[in-house]
Amino acid sequence: MNALRLQTKALPVVNIGIVGLGERGLQAVKRLSHVKGACISALCDIHIHHDDIKQFIDNWVAQHDLQSSIPNLQSDYRLLCKDEHIDLIYICTDWLSHTSIILEALQHGKHVAVEVPAATTLDDIHAIVDAAEQTQRHCMMLENCVYDYFEMAVRNMVSQGLFGEVVHVEGGYAHPLGDKWPSWRLAYNQTTRGDVYPTHGMGPACQILEIHRNDRLESLVSMDTASFMGKEVIKEHCDKDTDSFLNGDQTTTIIRTMKGKTILLQHNVMTPRPYSRMFQVVGTKGYAEKYPQPYIQIGEEVLDIEGWKNQRKLHFSIFNHESYLPSYIASLMEKGKMLDPRGGMAYFMDSRLIHCLRHGLPLDMDVYDLAEWCAVAELSRQSIEQGSKAVAFPQFC
Repeated sequence: MNALRLQTKALPVVNIGIVGLGERGLQAVKRLSHVKGACISALCDIHIHHDDIKQFIDNWVAQHDLQSSIPNLQSDYRLLCKDEHIDLIYICTDWLSHTSIILEALQHGKHVAVEVPAATTLDDIHAIVDAAEQTQRHCMMLENCVYDYFEMAVRNMVSQGLFGEVVHVEGGYAHPLGDKWPSWRLAYNQTTRGDVYPTHGMGPACQILEIHRNDRLESLVSMDTASFMGKEVIKEHCDKDTDSFLNGDQTTTIIRTMKGKTILLQHNVMTPRPYSRMFQVVGTKGYAEKYPQPYIQIGEEVLDIEGWKNQRKLHFSIFNHESYLPSYIASLMEKGKMLDPRGGMAYFMDSRLIHCLRHGLPLDMDVYDLAEWCAVAELSRQSIEQGSKAVAFPQFC
């Protein structure tokens, strides 16, 4: 049974089990503690009894004036997924563990929210889609860039026709990781070609182009540079020499849709450059870009967006731009900036997820979004290994 526009029983309170209490997981605990209708009922981590996690939990319980500690603390996600009181499994573990946790949760009738990328292979993606369809449970990827202020405003401007027909969208991930490499991510990049982290660019692009709603992804072509920095990174972080590092310093992917539109993605976590998600929208009547500084042009008019230059302050001074943001943003803005170091977008994402589950509404991002955005990783590898030939995009729904 198809899961498009899936609506499930409304949940007055959403009982959440969070799996993975690293940096992302602990941030999620803090955010979800302030979301109306969310109840963190269980926490799970293989190191749940380590002193630093125990100290965090004790502090969190005291801060929120709870009568006792979290009743369900687990080191095994399989036991957590069997808890009949849990409605939503919220996954913040490493990439390669995601699929097994997702499938376990869905099989036990839980809704799932999972950090990006949700899956790294087509086999895993198909398994997740099949499980979500069979169980009729939500499975949403936690792609917070969809909820960035600029991307949301531009998407709504597009929906109101201000850009005319959108013909091309760009996105990507340029973020030199420097000393922030976790060992598992470094090992994955060392052994894998292709755009291994595509969803920050794919999410906003596919939503603007209404992929699997009003258009479909048709084919993909990718190319990468040689790995000039990989061996140096291994030496610096692992203090050892290596003969190979497969992931190129720069990977470029272009996707064509069935309506003849294109998406350009870039990935680079190696070379020194400013952080950028490379967001651009090209329409027949307008243009927008976020980096290096926000710029919007409608016809001949360049819009005044001075308030966007300081992304940390976000004064919202552009052309009465509030009318282009979702109506729910105003009430969440203050808490979002307080709770989320990225300006609020992860808090907006969590709030929308819980709101939709509480009211039995379709989610903003469905399991087919998860599938399409994650599929770029393996498809780009296939294209590169075939001499940058075009690869057909699977149709997941």
